[in-house]
Amino acid sequence: MKTQLKERQAKVLSPDEAKRQAKIVNGVSLAVFFILEALIIAAGAIMREVLHVGDLWVVVFIVAGTLIATYLLFAVKIADQWEKAVVLRFGKFTGLKGPGRFWIIPIVDAIPRWIDHRVMVTPFNAEKTLTRDTVPVDVDAVLFWMVWDAEKAALEVEDYRSAIAWAAQTALREIIGQMELADILVGRAKMDADLQKIIDARTTPWGVTVQSVEIRDVIIPEALEDTMSRRAQAERERQARVILGESEEQIAKSFRRASETTPTTRRRCTCGP
Repeated sequence: MKTQLKERQAKVLSPDEAKRQAKIVNGVSLAVFFILEALIIAAGAIMREVLHVGDLWVVVFIVAGTLIATYLLFAVKIADQWEKAVVLRFGKFTGLKGPGRFWIIPIVDAIPRWIDHRVMVTPFNAEKTLTRDTVPVDVDAVLFWMVWDAEKAALEVEDYRSAIAWAAQTALREIIGQMELADILVGRAKMDADLQKIIDARTTPWGVTVQSVEIRDVIIPEALEDTMSRRAQAERERQARVILGESEEQIAKSFRRASETTPTTRRRCTCGP
């Protein structure tokens, strides 16, 4: 069962690989190919029926025209507004192409990767990670990042998406190990800032910059959660008793002042005419 699961996971293409395969042929080049093929076949028929050209030359014309149409099919590329194509010629980096239409030389040139320059979102987490006060916690977070240098992202790291996810997870575990549970629960803003700084320092050599990091959820063990809930409830009850005692004390003082004031008032009243 585990072997089959691993085989299925291996067959799943990465986003970059899926995009590369989808862009081998685009709609424009495909349309040009079919139009040229139709014109070539029609021209071949005219050459044979009207101009009475020999069959051999007609076949040569059709084959040559098909080769030209096939060349255009794989030579014309289109990059979207938010992406750039990494072009290698005989395995050597020659430049970035796009956005828009551009040409390559089939067989000689290759496009191993299309780099997306939009802001990307990567969820990551750390499970059963010990805090500084040895409390195991599960933390879920979201990373917002973007590629600012497509050349570095393509040449400096094999798979920058996976590398970013692993770097983020490692940084999260390091941060959790340096903080106590109370600091994690109440200091998420500081934790977000520290994570952004650490991850950005690791990904900058890859041409990637981190926009922000947001902690989504912190999950603590149920037993500890129940203990903290009972402690908070006991603290609230203690504060309520303190407030009630202070109120009763203030009321008692008010009655005492009132009782001390009443006899004096009566004596003043009996001394009149």
